[in-house]
Amino acid sequence: MKFGVSTFVTDQGIRPAPLGRALEERGFDALFIAEHSHIPVERRTPYPGGGDLPEVYYRTLDPFVTLAAVATVTRRLLVGTGVALLVQRDPIITAKEVASLDLISDGRAVFGVGAGWNREEMENHGTDPSTRGRLMDERLRAIRELWTKEKAEFHGEFVNFDPVFQWPKPVQQPHPPIYVGGAGDAAFRRIAAVGDAWLANSGSPEELRPQIERMREVAGREVPVTLYAMPEDAEVAEGYQRIGVERALFYLPTMPEAETIARLDSMARIAARFQ
Repeated sequence: MKFGVSTFVTDQGIRPAPLGRALEERGFDALFIAEHSHIPVERRTPYPGGGDLPEVYYRTLDPFVTLAAVATVTRRLLVGTGVALLVQRDPIITAKEVASLDLISDGRAVFGVGAGWNREEMENHGTDPSTRGRLMDERLRAIRELWTKEKAEFHGEFVNFDPVFQWPKPVQQPHPPIYVGGAGDAAFRRIAAVGDAWLANSGSPEELRPQIERMREVAGREVPVTLYAMPEDAEVAEGYQRIGVERALFYLPTMPEAETIARLDSMARIAARFQ
């Protein structure tokens, strides 16, 4: 099993370049970072984690600027979004950002996507929360066309453009892997249609096993699983390894550089047990 880190990179924590170097020096496989463009002050949507919404949600740096900075100081580390909120993103611009990151990183970009949970945030982007699933599916298909066709075009319910040129094309062929977040059959059908891996939410190995089985049943193939926000517990990691998780992402709290390095050292000691 591979080990990476998932985190919120903000203006109050470690900067992207030192974080990337520290991860690669300690042998971590990947960095996945969260995205929120903003958070409305007045919200009806409850925070899924319960209680008050943590400040990191509205202090996140732009994910592609952040990952580009990480990519320039690393050589092996996968640089991924965990997750990009595609229902709040223009697909043409997003296709160019991901392809540019893949070029800068020499083929290390991972496009993790999710439909999001904050309805007011979506609405500020002109997105109807009730149709966000269909919107996300169309934008993913349109992005794949832009990545893989010399003259790309798309005509759908939400996305519509006549033939266009767009470069750069991604380094990875046929395109950077798409990791689909979310749970339930809607997300699993999205994996079946356009996904290369499932980015699963944290949960115990016992809870995750039947979800993996259902996901693969719906997808109709052996889809790899990356687990988001694994606790720092070797026994839990062993449980994920037993059920076939390909990669576990430790959750790294957003902290200043010295505290971050100490926390990464602790995580690396757990990961070293699986070498």
